[in-house]
Amino acid sequence: MLFRKKKSPVHKRVAETVTVSATDDANAILASLADPILVLDSQRVVKHANQAAMDLFGRMLVGRNIVQCIRQPHVIDAVEHVFKTKETWDGEVKFPAPVERHLSLRVTMIGEREGVSITVRDTTREKRTEEMHSDFVANVSHELRSPLSALVGFIETLQGPANDDPEARERFLGIMIQEANRMARLIDDLLSLSRVQIQEHVAPEEPVNMTTVLKNVVDILSLKAENRQMELILNCEASDCIISGDQDQMTQVFQNLIDNAIKYSKVGTSVEINCRYIEQLPHKSAPGVQVAVCDHGDGIDEEHLPRLTERFYRIDKARSRTMGGTGLGLAIVKHIIMRHRGRIQIESKAGEGSCFTVLLPLKA
Repeated sequence: MLFRKKKSPVHKRVAETVTVSATDDANAILASLADPILVLDSQRVVKHANQAAMDLFGRMLVGRNIVQCIRQPHVIDAVEHVFKTKETWDGEVKFPAPVERHLSLRVTMIGEREGVSITVRDTTREKRTEEMHSDFVANVSHELRSPLSALVGFIETLQGPANDDPEARERFLGIMIQEANRMARLIDDLLSLSRVQIQEHVAPEEPVNMTTVLKNVVDILSLKAENRQMELILNCEASDCIISGDQDQMTQVFQNLIDNAIKYSKVGTSVEINCRYIEQLPHKSAPGVQVAVCDHGDGIDEEHLPRLTERFYRIDKARSRTMGGTGLGLAIVKHIIMRHRGRIQIESKAGEGSCFTVLLPLKA
């Protein structure tokens, strides 16, 4: 007769302690990794997710099916492929919302039947840098052609027919300075837009008081408004509208919007800047701040509104260039607001003025 020795409660506790310790060690290792990592069991349920994965895909990951966590058919197909073939899968996936991101994924089998791991590397910055280089070359070559041609023409004229004409020389030199300054502004705006687009997938985290930003911008532009007999009226319902943002970029947004309102409004009118707290943003279930910049200018025809934030889109090209515009200001504004996970709304009627409304989530 065989007798089996029963495990004592002490042995059982030791085994449990070892198991718990191993689990804790695994979680600690996952948490320490900079790249997002998900571990799925054989039922496609997320068993482990490190902090980087929760920052990327949301906090509610563990215990949910991968289909509920990552709504990307390519990722789901890759997981099924690895379960079926036991082969590692490497690939690129583009996530279009809330801000376009490019991710490199590796899906690998863990053991024979235990599950799979999904390792993610964010390649958005690299992709954006490549796009920036190609866009910059294309835009510069296109937009600088006209002012460069003008400069060459004036220089040839000054070297030839106008060589001994002081009046023509003075006039042409003035125009050449304007064209050179226009090229400098264009290059500055293109570089600014490129920097914003490269950073767009990374939301800023600095606390920014929107009331302070708006007061500073109004102070900066008040003299320009006075020169056109205009008044800047700032109304802030709350003094503590704090967002997670980049103060310099927020200043750039409202400096652009208020400056445009001054330039395109009628002389002697006012520009109203209204800032208020709202309980729920229309594009997400969270409280936020709404800033509306409204003018009393000529307004904008409805057909132009959807395209106003496109790069180089101008309603009146001649007028825009006369006023020193590059056609990039509102494109920069749009991308900065997208980086802050906000929205911009534009309302206008011909002859009645325009209102640009910025919606931003409050700091959590």
